[in-house]
Amino acid sequence: MLKLSSMTGFGRTEGAAGAWSWAVEARSVNGRNLEVRFRGPPGFDSLERLAREAAQARFQRGQINVSIQARRAAATGAAKVNRELLQRYVELSDELVAAGSAVLPGADGLLALRGVVEIGEEDETADVRAAVETAMAASLAEALDALKASRLAEGASLGKVLAGLVDRIDGLRGEAEGRAAEQAPAIRDRFARRLADLLGEAAPVDRIVQEAAVLAVRADVREELDRLASHVAAARSLMADDAAAGRRLDFLTQEFMREANTVCSKSATTGLTATGLALKAAIDQFREQVQNVE
Repeated sequence: MLKLSSMTGFGRTEGAAGAWSWAVEARSVNGRNLEVRFRGPPGFDSLERLAREAAQARFQRGQINVSIQARRAAATGAAKVNRELLQRYVELSDELVAAGSAVLPGADGLLALRGVVEIGEEDETADVRAAVETAMAASLAEALDALKASRLAEGASLGKVLAGLVDRIDGLRGEAEGRAAEQAPAIRDRFARRLADLLGEAAPVDRIVQEAAVLAVRADVREELDRLASHVAAARSLMADDAAAGRRLDFLTQEFMREANTVCSKSATTGLTATGLALKAAIDQFREQVQNVE
């Protein structure tokens, strides 16, 4: 059973406590290492540390962005008149009325001016603020849990794609084994024709056989194909492991490609070359998908 986790995902939760309400969003994208970025409301500075610790406890790779958007309900305290500001408005209006530029304002008009009436906010005690912060921290943990679930769900889909590509690589490796058996006769015949062109009909058969054998040994790809089989087994084992496998799969992809390149360089037949190129294409697709694995 594949247990891969993707590095991309999204989680969101909402909460409320006292006069406060908030929404927490946690999203992640690919990253070589674990990087946590936090943006929260002023006055709740300890939430950044909690966000980093919670993310580190859940993830090993990826760029994690956590944001908390919070607002406090409208103030419900007693209304107060800013008499100093009101007096300035009255004096200004008197000047305008005296100059004939305005009519005498009413009390309702003066009180409607910005800043004249102030609604005093109720003081928030330390205990109330602490309770709100604790509730926000709980929502933050829920959002990160949702992000983790999202990454695992995407990882399950990604795992199926990777498993199919590993099967494709393994199938091409088996095809290459069959093609490799054609190498020795092809090399012998090619060498015999070239030697005959140079020496004519007098080309010694023993010499042809010896030189062809040397070339066949150099073109032997059995070791590369055996290592590819080992890498296929390792990839399947890593994808079934509980631990984060992204880095190790990325390294394994390099080993896959190294063997495929050698197979192509040793190829003496068009059939094996075609299989080797198809093998490289499958490995490259595998590499691209591995970049999303945690």
